Amino acid sequence: MERYEALVIGLGAMGAATVYQLAKAGAKVVGIDRHHPPHTFGSSHGDTRITRLSVGEGAQYVPIVRNAQRIWRELEALSGEALFDQSGLLVLTSSPDFDPADKSDFTLRTIGLAQTYGIEHEVLDATQIRQRFPQFKHVLDSAIGYFEPGGGFVRPERCIDVQLRLAEQHGATLYKGETVTDILADEQGVTVTTDQRTLRADKLVISTGNWAGGLLGEPFDSLLKVYRQKLFWFELEADAELVGASPTFILTHGRGDDKINYGFPALAGEGSMKIATAQYHTAAQPDTLERSVSVAEAQDMYQQQVHGRIAGVTGKVLKSAVCAYTVTPDRHFIIDNHPTLQHTLVVSACSGHGFKHSAALGEAFAQWCLRGASDLDLSSFSLKRFEGKSS
Repeated sequence: MERYEALVIGLGAMGAATVYQLAKAGAKVVGIDRHHPPHTFGSSHGDTRITRLSVGEGAQYVPIVRNAQRIWRELEALSGEALFDQSGLLVLTSSPDFDPADKSDFTLRTIGLAQTYGIEHEVLDATQIRQRFPQFKHVLDSAIGYFEPGGGFVRPERCIDVQLRLAEQHGATLYKGETVTDILADEQGVTVTTDQRTLRADKLVISTGNWAGGLLGEPFDSLLKVYRQKLFWFELEADAELVGASPTFILTHGRGDDKINYGFPALAGEGSMKIATAQYHTAAQPDTLERSVSVAEAQDMYQQQVHGRIAGVTGKVLKSAVCAYTVTPDRHFIIDNHPTLQHTLVVSACSGHGFKHSAALGEAFAQWCLRGASDLDLSSFSLKRFEGKSS
């Protein structure tokens, strides 16, 4: 039986980072994935993922993303790959029912965190937004914007690929195209069985995203829900001058999840702008997920999210994709020891906003494997917060 210091199940955002950091630290580590990452079956694809230091989802994420941005740069230097583009990030609210006293507004939360943590930023009014960002010439006069020059996007497929390649260069063993069928733990360690082999390790990190609920059972199968998400690349108008002049953005145009969209800069040579939104009302199963976008879905996206809100793009979709978010009841991560499996750390679900943090979390999980604790305070992601609550 093969024996390792650490074993990682799932080699997406979190798993790839964890395997890399363990191998870099000199640990004997093995990683397993049911597919061949980077792949399109989970949450870590679609060319671009937003990163920003002022994370409106909560203050607990700020130190994590600071570390992650440092590691993206280190990985770029090691690999020669462009992973992190500081295009600038614009978070804005242009809503007929915007209330400047509403502390739940995402833009206002983002501004507040930036002020608290000394993150470089500007607060913009409607006139300034229109002047600086022509794609948002339609914003209401009451609009408010937050611009973070250090924000931007990372390239998820490249990030995963680079970390897995570097992990192998440091001696990691990676088994791809293998499905875990059983996990057992005792005082001496953990035994993991796949459809092809049996492995033994001192520590186990489970970062299986969409498949975590089915693999782990209670309480995870009742806490985690998988939601299908659609990504769209809209054609640029012929006279649009958005290449080099458009930021990464998050736009709130009303109340509720269906009144928020996000997008990325128009990039040279692509002739399109990626725009998407998130939905948390219809759950799905990862193995039966509809992985293509219909014409009707593309038309609905344009009418509900783009037309009259984002200038410089047509209703023609040049490319589309589907990914899936694995989401907890409060939309924060789960990072905790498994309640019954010894020596086992369960990490993620990312709840739709995890990739920007993954490089730093991988470093933290490697520290947990090697010395039982991480430098980052991850206590707010404990399972204890769900005790006594129905999912």
